[in-house]
Amino acid sequence: MVRIKERYLLVNIIYPPSLLTATGHDAVLPDIVVRHQPTVDKLTPPMLLKAIRTEVATLFGDYGSGALEGHLSVKYHALATSTFILKCARAHYKMLWAALTVMDHVPVKNGRPCIFRVVRVSGTMRKVEEEAIRQARKLILTAKETPPSLPSQKSPE
Repeated sequence: MVRIKERYLLVNIIYPPSLLTATGHDAVLPDIVVRHQPTVDKLTPPMLLKAIRTEVATLFGDYGSGALEGHLSVKYHALATSTFILKCARAHYKMLWAALTVMDHVPVKNGRPCIFRVVRVSGTMRKVEEEAIRQARKLILTAKETPPSLPSQKSPE
């Protein structure tokens, strides 16, 4: 019997600083915290999968849709850390990565602009989970050490 080879992708959702956050009440937060904000509660794994499949169909047509049809699933989804883990077939993980790179907003109604960053690709769920934990710890330590950025500290353009 042949074993099905799979890949797990650890993906972070990063929110670029906008004009509102630069001048609003979020200006007292460190930049790293502004970029790694929690995701809205309306984002569910089925909505995420639907948006990814739509993007794959747009980029790769019927071939891409068929390649990922039965092999794509969300294994972990954390709104607080804006992190999720996707499982797909090994032969098509680069296609999935390309679709995530092109996506530019959270797939909910009136979704905020964001960047889907693939942080780690692995053949086992364990290694991806370890990387997610390592990154969460690093983010917390960096946020504690980084002083808040004030509008007066920014250089004039």
